[in-house]
Formats: sequence, C-alpha cells, structure tokens
Amino acid sequence: MASRTAAVAFEGAEAKLVEVQVQLAAGAQPVFSIVGLGDKAVAESRERVRAAFAALGLSMPSKRLIVNLAPADRPKEGSHFDLPIALAILVELNILPREAGADYLAFGELGADATIRPVPGALPAAVAANAADLGLICPDACGPEAAWAGGELAILAPGSLIQLINHFKGTQVLARPVPGTLTEARTDVDLKQVKGQETAKRALEIAAAGGHNILMVGPPGSGKSMLAERLPGLLSPLSADELLDVSMIHSVAGLLERGALTRHRPFRAPHHSASMAAMVGGGARARPGEASLAHRGVLFLDELPEFHPQVLDSLRQPMETGSVTVARANAHVSYPARFQLVAAMNPCRCGNGGLDGVSCRRGPRCAIDYQARISGPMLDRIDLQIAVPPVTPADLGLPAPVEGSVEAAARVAASRDVQAGRGALNAHLRADHLEHAAMPDRSGEVLLNTAATQNGLTARSYHRVLRVARTIADLEGCDAVRRVHIAEALACRRGLAMASDNGAIGAPAPAAARG
Repeated sequence: MASRTAAVAFEGAEAKLVEVQVQLAAGAQPVFSIVGLGDKAVAESRERVRAAFAALGLSMPSKRLIVNLAPADRPKEGSHFDLPIALAILVELNILPREAGADYLAFGELGADATIRPVPGALPAAVAANAADLGLICPDACGPEAAWAGGELAILAPGSLIQLINHFKGTQVLARPVPGTLTEARTDVDLKQVKGQETAKRALEIAAAGGHNILMVGPPGSGKSMLAERLPGLLSPLSADELLDVSMIHSVAGLLERGALTRHRPFRAPHHSASMAAMVGGGARARPGEASLAHRGVLFLDELPEFHPQVLDSLRQPMETGSVTVARANAHVSYPARFQLVAAMNPCRCGNGGLDGVSCRRGPRCAIDYQARISGPMLDRIDLQIAVPPVTPADLGLPAPVEGSVEAAARVAASRDVQAGRGALNAHLRADHLEHAAMPDRSGEVLLNTAATQNGLTARSYHRVLRVARTIADLEGCDAVRRVHIAEALACRRGLAMASDNGAIGAPAPAAARG
C-alpha cells in the first residue's frame, strides 16, 4: 500500500495541490525514482533526501522506491518537494504514523544535515492547505508567514527533520507559530518636503484620486523622483483582501522576510536596464516581474526613454487588462498586475531642452529623437503628461508648505469613496459606465470635441481625458463634469509639448483650454 501526503505546485501566485505517493516494491536492485513531470530541482530531491536520512542515521530501504507526483501532467518546479517526499517515505517505513502524511500538506527544502530550509511561497501553500482542510508542515523560518493564512489551520514549523519526527513521537511538541509583524503605511515621506512644484503636486493628487497613469517631464533635479516616491502616501493603506492579494505575489517571489507584511502600497522602481522577463515576468520558472510586484501599488519608471522600447511596449497590455500572462511551452502562467504607472524623463538627452527658454545644445532634433524612443501607443495610455520645471532658489528658500500628504490623502480618500459607488476607479471604469458618469455639459463637450479634432486625439485619448475630468470633478465634489474640468484635463496632457522645442510630440491643448 502506497503512502501519501500533500504538496503544492505553483501556477502564478496560486498553489495547486499535488499528491505525493511513495511505494516500496521488490526489485533486483535498490532504485530511488521520482516521476511526475518534475524539473531539475525536483529530480535532485532524491540526493537531498538521502543525505538528510544519512544525517539522522537512517538508511534507505534496499528495495525499489517509487515516488509519484500526481497529477503527472502538471509541471512541478522547485526544491519545496523535499519535505513531502521525505515525510511520505518516513510513513512508508513506519517511522511516522499514517496520519502524519494524510492530514498534512508539507512544504520545504531539506539540507544535507537534515535541517529544513525556507523556500518561497509559504503563504499560498498555507492558503491551499486551509482550503483543503489540511494542516501544514513548513520550515521554521516560514512559520510566521504561513500563520497569516488564519482560520483553524494547524501549522507545524520544525527547524529540522528530527524535530518533526520527535513531535509525532510525542517527545517534543511543536507550538503553532505566530504571524509576523504587520507595519502600517510609511510616514517618513511627505509632500510637505517638496517645495514649489504646485502644478505637479496637483497632478499627482489627481493621479492618486483616479488611479491614473502619469508622466513627468523635466530637467535633472526638478523633483520628479521625489514626487513619485510620495504618491503611495496619498493612497489609502491596503485593505485586508488587498493585503492578502499582494502578499501572495510577494511570497512566491521570496520577498517576505520572516512573515513581515505591510499595509503600505508597493512601490517598485526597476532600473532602466531591466529585461522584458524582469519587467513582466518569465524566465525558467516564470517568476513574477516588476509589473506584478507593483500590483495594487505604483510602478515607477525613471528615465523612461532609457528603457528598451520593447520592454516598455510589453507593459501596454497589462496597463489595460490588469494582468500578465506568461506563455510557456507546457503551460500559461498568469499574474495580477493592476499597477499605477508613474514615469519620469528629461525633455531631451542633454536634459534641459525646451524648458524655461533653455536651449538644447543639439537643437530640436535631440528632443525629437529622445522622445521618439517612447511609442505613440504607450504614450496614449498615460493619462497625465505634465511638465516639471526647475525649482528656483526662491522656492527652496520658502518655508515648508502648509498642506502635505495628510491633507491631500483625505481629499483622495473622499474622491475614491465616490468612485467606489460606481464600482471602480475612474481609470478602470467600463466605457459604457464612463459615458454615463462623465458626460460633460454642453460647453465642455464643445471644448473636448474641438481639442480632439485639432490635436488628433485617438478614441482612447478622448476617453482618458473624460476619465481625468471625472476625477477632477470628484475632487471638487461636483456631480457633473463641466467645461473647467475638461480644460484642466486637457492641460494635463501637455507635458511633452511644453518640453519640446517645436511640440512635435504631444500636441498642445487648444487655445480655449489654455485661456
């Protein structure tokens, strides 16, 4: 009779149940085989289990030992299958009782000295165990993370294989681990620390209120990165459901230290040398990329034109759908990626061209070539495109602003409460709902149609102007979208035009809006 225990295989951030079946059979020679579509790490489990047993003074049976990972057609990756394989073998050898394998889901890597080493994904594994009405056996270092699964989940977190054996023998009782620390939102960054840039602060507040993507164009040292870092502080902390959603992804990526969670929204700022796999996910084990690690938070791309154009264009679909699907030869892996894009760039490669009368050393061609590295469809998906001029010495000498992140966050929260009544943030509102919620008055409609005709706005840009105008109206507590809201929304798409010597990229707003 084969011994059985449960394990998990990861498909994106979701843990799928796998049954580990171990059978001892008579054979001419002792054989230890692992079958079931495992990768290299799973195949090497055989040697790690042998070494761990040797460290305990146990010898492998002189029989044919077959380990089957069912279902056999589901790919299995990672070293976390070590512990369930060892557990099932111990049950088959009558060292542990049958219920040790039948009542628990095991998860962990074995060291050569029989220690149980931590592996990524403890939180999704614990959630899967809870859903299957099983207990969980995981490494000691993963216990605080697994404890966040809550409920009546029975969790054993031994530091070594001998501790686990002693627990079931009754000579050493393992206590249930306690959840790791939970930290609230950060308070060390505040808009009060930003002097000047009132227009940029206003745009940042609009972006936070409606979940809009924003591009800031300005010379080096104008405060673009400083502003971007303060956007999460304008957003409400993660709710309980959002916290679990985000933490599942970070757990699979191995980013949770000792089960420590935070309600602060993610802020990811990858370097411009990031590859496509690093940005949207992929690689040998289809790991989550920066777009998914920024789920429910902010993805900040500094020096936007320096990113490879193909890497930037790979974000176009996630920006619309809120998810990333990594296609592989034998499976498709999906990760959520509902992030808010914040991008920053210089007006040209020289840095100062076209702003405040400063001329680029290489003329208009420098700005045109530099800005052309960003595709039109990518720019079309960025709702707010604002110019961030240099900060003057007079601005730096001013006292700290009266209003900061606390005051702006209160307005953002009130606006988001209104949007919650519509079922989604304005940036994600369905088109049919948008037409009803953001229909402007007659003068606003005339202004928008004029701008769309003169500037050649696409249908997407047209609707994104409406979305931004709806957010501006929500911030002001207005039920209707008026001409002044349309005018400000149009003005918020002029950043590249203002930063370009000839306005070749990013058309200016019509005269009616500028007035």
